[in-house]
Amino acid sequence: MSSTSREVTLAHSSLGSRADLPIPFEALVIGSVLALAASFVVLAVAWRSPRYDGPEPGTTRKAPWRPDAVARIGAVVDHPASRGVLRGLGVVFFAYMLFALVAGPDLAVNPGLGMFYVLLWVGIVPMSLLFGRFYRAVSPVRAVHALLARLARTDPVHGARDLPPWLGYWPAALGLYAFVWLELVADSGVQTSSVRLWLAVYLMVMLVGGALFGEEFFEKADPFEAYSTLVAHVSVWGRDEHGTLVARSPLANLATLAPAPGIVALVAVLFGSTAYDSFRESVDFARFVNNTADTIDAHLLFNGTMLAMVLAVGILLSLASMATPAVGEVPRRALPGRLAPSIVPIIVGYVAAHYATYLFEFGQQVVVYMSDPLVDGSNLLGTAGLEPAYFLTANINALAAIQVGGVVLGHILAAVAAHDRSLALLPRRHQLVGQLPMLALMVTLTAGGLYLLFAS
Repeated sequence: MSSTSREVTLAHSSLGSRADLPIPFEALVIGSVLALAASFVVLAVAWRSPRYDGPEPGTTRKAPWRPDAVARIGAVVDHPASRGVLRGLGVVFFAYMLFALVAGPDLAVNPGLGMFYVLLWVGIVPMSLLFGRFYRAVSPVRAVHALLARLARTDPVHGARDLPPWLGYWPAALGLYAFVWLELVADSGVQTSSVRLWLAVYLMVMLVGGALFGEEFFEKADPFEAYSTLVAHVSVWGRDEHGTLVARSPLANLATLAPAPGIVALVAVLFGSTAYDSFRESVDFARFVNNTADTIDAHLLFNGTMLAMVLAVGILLSLASMATPAVGEVPRRALPGRLAPSIVPIIVGYVAAHYATYLFEFGQQVVVYMSDPLVDGSNLLGTAGLEPAYFLTANINALAAIQVGGVVLGHILAAVAAHDRSLALLPRRHQLVGQLPMLALMVTLTAGGLYLLFAS
């Protein structure tokens, strides 16, 4: 499946197992599914009209919280000096990571690997939940693009031509798939040369695309920015139609996520790859790989399994969205893109549950490694002597509660978001019946997500 060093140093921290649960696993799944179904019944009775989804895609009916106080925060955040500091921090982080990857040895303890896979990739979720469009604010490609535009005396916002509308999020979805393939499938994923190559291609594509299409290209094509922006829509921080910082409830913020081509693929890659990451660590899959080693090429099996999971999520979401008997003025083919944002809370909950120990515990180890980028015994940042705390691993019941809570809460929020959006989309006579396929999908994802989470 992967190299020995990868399994030892970059494999996800212990996520617990069914035996670790304080309650029977079957009871957990049944209770979680019943909680989701009960929430739908309550919504059907008490939530008869849309409260968040506005009259146009990407708008919300809810006013922001305390606009005057938030405006003062926004004045500080959006000040050119603040933006410059944030972009500078992003450039420093990437430069330090690249320095370690280029100048450091090809060892699993090279901090560039941990910075890439843990601090950058997994850290995007909590940072975007806490601060909104986090990666956009610290994006090194935006910083370099702005610098090159200034040197060339061109407008960094607008490129040589407009971004084709049909392109949408497809470039970001492909970039995300390339990342998860490198992380989860490729044997060379922990070789510094492979990560350097991936980052070189990433930087080249982003800078060329920015020159051609302007900053809109980063919004739709940068895999890290698209992921961060998606997660940011379930934070309390958002932007109004003028780009001004506002504070809303997460569900109201989610309603502002406008549909675009490729958004279903983006959601499918994020959820499907995380599900594959759980599945590949399961005992059942490991046994199947061993039993078929003589007949099926392992690399083909890993590639096919992850691709199948991503496609399954995308196909199931599309079918469940279009299964309603009538859709009024909205074309049936447009429903998957309109309903896909409601899956975002599920992704956030599942990712938070799956990577909790990976980020908290191995993330501390990465900070220790960062003090020695050349792995020569130096202590540049003063963190080399720190001892990571393994609180979650040592407290299995607390870890299980966090994992189950993240999955179930994410699914309940998704059910609320899907219900509200369906009320705005579907004709009145089908507003409840039309939601049943999406409910069935969420029940399936809940049970499947919990099974995969505790199957390893």
